[in-house]
Amino acid sequence: MLPDIRQTDYLYAVPKFELDRSDVSALLVELKGFHENFTDCFRRSELRDNFFRYMAGQFSQLERKSIEPIAFAIEGGRVRAMQRFVSDATWDDERIIDKYRSLVNDDIGHPDGALIFDESGFVKKGGDSIGVARQYCGTIGKVDNCQVGVFAAYTSAHGYALIDKRLYIPEQWFSEDYSEKREKCKLPAEIKFQTKPQLAAEMLKDLAEKQQIPFRYVLADSVYTTSPEFIEAVESLVGVTYLGQAPENTTCWPKQPDVVEKKYKYRGQTQTKKILSDNAKEPMTFKALANRINDFFWYRRKVSEGTKGPIEYEFTKRRVVLAHQGLPLKTVWLLIRRTIENEPQYSYFISNAPISTRLEKFVWLSGLRWSIEQCFEETKTELGMDQYEVRKFLGWNHHVLTCMLAHYFLWHLKIRLGGKSTSHYSIAA
Repeated sequence: MLPDIRQTDYLYAVPKFELDRSDVSALLVELKGFHENFTDCFRRSELRDNFFRYMAGQFSQLERKSIEPIAFAIEGGRVRAMQRFVSDATWDDERIIDKYRSLVNDDIGHPDGALIFDESGFVKKGGDSIGVARQYCGTIGKVDNCQVGVFAAYTSAHGYALIDKRLYIPEQWFSEDYSEKREKCKLPAEIKFQTKPQLAAEMLKDLAEKQQIPFRYVLADSVYTTSPEFIEAVESLVGVTYLGQAPENTTCWPKQPDVVEKKYKYRGQTQTKKILSDNAKEPMTFKALANRINDFFWYRRKVSEGTKGPIEYEFTKRRVVLAHQGLPLKTVWLLIRRTIENEPQYSYFISNAPISTRLEKFVWLSGLRWSIEQCFEETKTELGMDQYEVRKFLGWNHHVLTCMLAHYFLWHLKIRLGGKSTSHYSIAA
């Protein structure tokens, strides 16, 4: 989503991606130049050649961009060799990611950049692929047999790109019943069960520690915002503001409630605990609070959402005290968004932004998550990110990594060409 607000420097617009094959001469030559950045990430020339062939296949106009069709279509491609390359060969993945992030920073890095965390599902028919299970798949909006990846995207005034990923492996995969599947899928022994927010927090800490790309904002949906581990990871970063979606049943107080200490006996010893004072009111849900706010306080703002075009919402903001186990936890900003209709739908966001933050900034931040949705849409529809047929842990990671790099490469071409754009950007094999 891209809001139509331009009053201040930090409310930048995120450009849309459009590039036509006719805009680029000798694309494969440029792709070879791009691949020169990663020559020291592979031990043998055969691996480097297959790295190039596989990505060239992702840019092709093949109907399905899995290993076999790519190997048949690309000059020098061999199915078995490419299968081994993607699923079994040793890549220096960490070096590739480090080099890749430096390239992303060169093209779209900005001090006011934002990190966005979200997940994407990959529907699968069988049950033998790593991490596959019946679980919620956001891609189709329901529970189905699928794999789920947790991703970090970067967005700025210059563009957007996926910059990290983790495959979510459901907890049942670590049980004894799945030991044979883990072995077949070559799941490393050091991989332990982690929730989606834990995976996101791990990526956030890595990005913050390495300082390869500057960012000022962190955005996420309620899956991550309701996780203490993820929020603690964000709040530990000095100068970083987060805005995260929150469930409507989250409880809060409009003002700080009075808390007193109560003494009690436990095993013969006097203990104290904090409780609400007798005159303190019980916390209310975000939904209840929103329904109490007079229309005077709602501001109508225009927001763009991907290909849907401009959409108007109404927004308001409040300082609230979050409740945890019936006691005040911390004070945050609450941004409320509602649709413009007789029976409006509400969305809720919380933020650690400074007290002086104006509504316009929150409206703008609430729209930036559009960027990661575009990353998913473009890598799947144009580069075949959801068309893989690999089963192993390494295969999934290698396939998704090449898709991330291929997507950035197209952004680099757009930026190198000065933003020239039309409508389509696939290339022939």
